[in-house]
Amino acid sequence: MAINIMITDDHSMIREGLKNLLELDGDIKVIAEAENGEECLDKLKTFKPDVLLLDINMPKMNGLEVLKALKDRKSKVKVLVLTAHNETEYLMKAVDIGINGYVLKESESAELKKAIFTIADGETYIQPSLIPALNSKMIQKNEDELKIDALTKREMEVLKEMSVGKFNRDIAKEMKISERTVKNHISSIFKKLEVTDRTQAAVFAIRNNIIQIM
Repeated sequence: MAINIMITDDHSMIREGLKNLLELDGDIKVIAEAENGEECLDKLKTFKPDVLLLDINMPKMNGLEVLKALKDRKSKVKVLVLTAHNETEYLMKAVDIGINGYVLKESESAELKKAIFTIADGETYIQPSLIPALNSKMIQKNEDELKIDALTKREMEVLKEMSVGKFNRDIAKEMKISERTVKNHISSIFKKLEVTDRTQAAVFAIRNNIIQIM
């Protein structure tokens, strides 16, 4: 029995090319297509694919937003992210939300099909060339989480204020504590995060979504 696929990508030529490629041997059937995230979620109410091929960069609603929406719906569809992005940050975000597979568009057709068959069988497939970088990021993430857990509630508040560029006197006034206490908190933060200055602390805060940058 053929594996039913839905393709979500904002480029019609890519959708057409994927459809022709995947249906070549008769073991995969494309039952639906969508050109943006909103259309994808809408069509998934009607179509029930075994595997959803999902791009990340799309108008109206990107692939990561679609992933979050599917998790909120408790959708059972298996998701294979097919993207041009080889940056580990996108892969990490997708893994954190929850995916079944991640493959780059530059991959050979044989690898894409292997990913689809693997996912359809209930396994996870991450493109092998991405795994070393993913493992490295996962190790860093685990180490960062331990450092964050070591911070007190007060230190976390100071870290947030400091990371958006506030001076000690402003932090002290905002938190209704003395500047000396702020300095003590900052020294403790530096030690726990294993950083040496405010810039490094801010980078840590941004990397771990403690603060958001526009």
